[in-house]
Amino acid sequence: MKAMVVVPTFNEKENIERLVQEVLKQNDCFHVVIVDDNSPDGTGVLADRLASANDRVRIIHRNEKLGLGSAYRDGFKYALESGAEVIIEMDADFSHDPVNLNRFLEKLEEFDFVVGSRYMNGVSVVNWPIRRLILSYCANVYTRLVTGLKISDCTSGFKCFRRNVIEAVNLDTIKSDGYSFQIEMKYRCVEQGFKAGEIPIIFIDRHSGTSKMSKRIVREAIVMVWKLRLGSLLRKFRRSGKTVD
Repeated sequence: MKAMVVVPTFNEKENIERLVQEVLKQNDCFHVVIVDDNSPDGTGVLADRLASANDRVRIIHRNEKLGLGSAYRDGFKYALESGAEVIIEMDADFSHDPVNLNRFLEKLEEFDFVVGSRYMNGVSVVNWPIRRLILSYCANVYTRLVTGLKISDCTSGFKCFRRNVIEAVNLDTIKSDGYSFQIEMKYRCVEQGFKAGEIPIIFIDRHSGTSKMSKRIVREAIVMVWKLRLGSLLRKFRRSGKTVD
């Protein structure tokens, strides 16, 4: 089995080499595709060296900073083209522990996609200021209330998909970024009838670098959940109308 781990990067030179090493040593089935947005700190150059030294590492170079959602879409498409049977997304900064990767594969035997949850057993977040923790927790409560998702961590960026799940979701229709991308991917998967599982994780804030969270990303997420819910209701109404005719 080939499992492709998609890792977006922007100024992650301090983390990427060690992360790749940690991912690859977890299991021989793991491959890594780094999606770099022309990092000024030379992350892309370092990633090229990693790729040239190991055929389980690949690099996608993009000319500018195009956003997290866009990076994942490009990485997912590359993984599909590369024949990956399992596709995993994770951050480059060690906030997502590579040790959990094999747990994803185990859980994937029961579910179509698996989410690494910070809120499955209470709150498992380290080094976050209380304001950001409250924002994240409330965002998840809000998302579940509006969308009806039965996932404890709707905004988690650490998750694993079977190949057929990504194939069933039309990636070109997903334009959102940040929190919104994470929510929309989960919603689209569930909407397609796929079964979601969760594993508890401990999320540890960045070991180095700076956070890329912004007010724009938060606002986008607030609006996105209503678009998803209303869009789903509209599609159901249209289908029911066709049935009546």
